[in-house]
Amino acid sequence: MADSWTFAVARADLARTTLADGAVPALADGEALLRVDRVGLTANNVTYAVLGEAMRYWEFFPPEPRGLDRQWGLPPLWGFAEVTSSTVAGVEPGLRVYGYLPPAGHLVVRPERVDGSGFRDASPHRAGLPSPYNSYRSTTGDPAYRAEQEDLLILFRPLFFTSFMLADQVVDNDWYGAESLVLSSASSKTAYAAAFELHGLGPRLIGLTSPGNLAFTRSLGCYDDVLTYDDIAALDAVPTVYLDLSGAPAHRSALRAHLGDRLVRDIAVGLTQQTPNADAAEEVFFAPVQMRKRSQDWGRDGLDNRFADAWQRFSQVVSGWLDVRVGAGPEALRDAWLDVLAGRTPPRVGHVVQL
Repeated sequence: MADSWTFAVARADLARTTLADGAVPALADGEALLRVDRVGLTANNVTYAVLGEAMRYWEFFPPEPRGLDRQWGLPPLWGFAEVTSSTVAGVEPGLRVYGYLPPAGHLVVRPERVDGSGFRDASPHRAGLPSPYNSYRSTTGDPAYRAEQEDLLILFRPLFFTSFMLADQVVDNDWYGAESLVLSSASSKTAYAAAFELHGLGPRLIGLTSPGNLAFTRSLGCYDDVLTYDDIAALDAVPTVYLDLSGAPAHRSALRAHLGDRLVRDIAVGLTQQTPNADAAEEVFFAPVQMRKRSQDWGRDGLDNRFADAWQRFSQVVSGWLDVRVGAGPEALRDAWLDVLAGRTPPRVGHVVQL
């Protein structure tokens, strides 16, 4: 049987990496083997590693079964995989799925809740982890899937789902009574996808970004205005919601100093500067919470269909905002990781790796 491989990063130093060889795992009853096929690498994946301990992201794909000790972590990736062997009815070889994958050649899953839309991995070590990350969607039963859009789905789907749920929560709460909505890291995919969803529906949308990303962010057309972080004092002093995707304490401090009690909500959404921002914010947005609410409100099919409709609107536009850079093999995955980690990837570039 052919060998497999695993890419891992040092938990204490994310720039230190290793590529470990290993055997393709054997299956027990109730298991299926996925061959990891095509994945993306964005700042979102670095976020998973930065928050690996605090948010338990390291626990999805433990290093020990792959012959690595716990100094190493496997940063989760999003992408497509194919079932190569299975002991589970309804999960047949050749099935192509989208989901949360290790940076490795293979993944053993324990499928449950198998139906036309896919399955969930019920492996014991994932039982206590957030359930949306344990879902694997079959390409044949996914209303958002289009074969020609695979790279866009790889790079944007998890980010766009966060953006979709974030925008929905803001609208669901009547914009928290704000007249202005300010998003930091406005050039990031999660920020501008949320802005795309919200633009023209209510309060003014203001993007904050670095000087080097100002022209790109303004060119998107999904913000009413885009300022650099140095221009925070130019913001109108009106009731404002801050959606913080940068995690930079200086940005929050400047906004609070300028707006005072007119900052009506301060919500940490994520981080793109590798500085955990949850402690400093008034509240933290976590997409699965709003997802659970809407699953109850709309039902699973209702949520899927609303997401698919929003995704199709967004995908028609975003292809013009992105240059997909495709690499091949584990070494290309390592190179992409180091580029994104070091901040060398321009906002127009998206890394996809064929494995």
